[in-house]
Formats: sequence, structure tokens, C-alpha cells
Amino acid sequence: MSAPLTLISHPLCPYVQRAAIVLMEKGIPFERRDVDLKNKPDWFLAVSPLGKTPVLQVGDDVIFESAVICEFLDDTQAPRMHPEQALERAHHRSWMEFGSAMLNAIGSFYNARDAAALIARSGDIRSRLVQLEAALGEGPYFSGERFSIVDAVFGPVFRYFDVFDTIEDFKFLDGLDKVGAWRDQLSRRESIRLAVRPDYSRLLSKFLRDRQSELSRRMEAIACAERTPTSKFAVSSDDSNAAIAH
Repeated sequence: MSAPLTLISHPLCPYVQRAAIVLMEKGIPFERRDVDLKNKPDWFLAVSPLGKTPVLQVGDDVIFESAVICEFLDDTQAPRMHPEQALERAHHRSWMEFGSAMLNAIGSFYNARDAAALIARSGDIRSRLVQLEAALGEGPYFSGERFSIVDAVFGPVFRYFDVFDTIEDFKFLDGLDKVGAWRDQLSRRESIRLAVRPDYSRLLSKFLRDRQSELSRRMEAIACAERTPTSKFAVSSDDSNAAIAH
């Protein structure tokens, strides 16, 4: 592609990650430019009609919406990541939309205001993963040996679970061997690993803690427990001699 490419992004946006993954899979050079979505600059609003990331600048032209960006890249740049056969291609596009629905379910989960809502939302995620398990073949990727845009969509989805697993065992993937194996395979893919900054996990953890949700409270409880000595032998320096004496 002769025109210079700039991916306007946000460090935590999973939709940005999709576009970045496809760009890297195709070996297309691009510049990445992060914006603060809480304080959107005028230049960003001028190129992003929806005020969202990602936006791909292609020379003087702009493309917005992650699925449209991925489709544009696949239409114009080799190697093709979509299947050649029309029905199979439509099948893949359907599961890309399923991936977007998964992200919505994850958002509802981490925004749940109380324990009952958190349990309900975790059940919703689990039911969707069960559906995904039934759709998967033998792997290692969504449609076999070939990495596709569906894989680029789900790499960022599974990245959330890496942080959720550090909070509590929500048993999202229990017994879902195909989904678990797919998640592991995607986590090792270079394009997926490089689609986020090195401090992504820290940024996501902070984002989740700031939600004032049930998950936030559980994260804070863990942090408090880690800061509080639990051993019965833990004493202040002033009491150390007394502790030794006893």
C-alpha cells in the first residue's frame, strides 16, 4: 500500500487490537497514534464521526469501525485472511459479530453493580463460550490451520480473561477444552502479543478497579488483603523483643 497508514487508537480498546493484528499479519507498516477518549481532541472528532477508535488514516482518507477496517485491509492486501468461498466467508463474518457480542457481555460483567448481577453476567459469558465450543473444529485456529480475521477478533476477547483469572476463578472455560486450547494458541501468536502495549495488563487492572462495580470491590478486597499482614507472628518493630521473649 503506497499511502502511509496511521492507526488512531486507544491503549485498551479491543477493537483497535483487531485492526492492529490484521495489519501485522499482513506485514503492513503503520504508525499508531493514541488518543484520550475522555478528552477527545478536535482533530480526532474531525476524522472520527462516531468519536470512537479505531480509525485508519490512509493518506488523506479515513476509515472507521474495526470490521470495516479489517475488511478493507483484506480486500486490498495479501495474504487473504478471509476464506475464498462466499458461504464460508459469510460464516466467518457471523462469528466476527459474535465476538463483538462477547465484548458487550464482558463489558456488562465488569460493570455489574452487585454480586447477583456479576453472577448473572458471568453466566451469560459462560453460555456464549459453550456456544463457541460447539462451533470450533480441531484447531489450532478457528477454521483449522489457517489464521483468519475471526482469530484476530477473539485474541483481544481472551485477553480480558488473563486479568479476570488473577481476581477470582469464575470458571468461564471449565470443561471447554477446544476454547481453552484456542485461547492458548492465540496468546502465543506474535501479532496478538504485539497488538497491545507492554503495560496493558496494568492499565486494564486500573480501568477495572475504577469502575465502582462489584468486580472493583473484589479487586480492592484482594489488594487490601495483600497489604495487611495475616500471620499471627506479624508484629511491629517495637514489639519484636516481646515476641521473641514469648
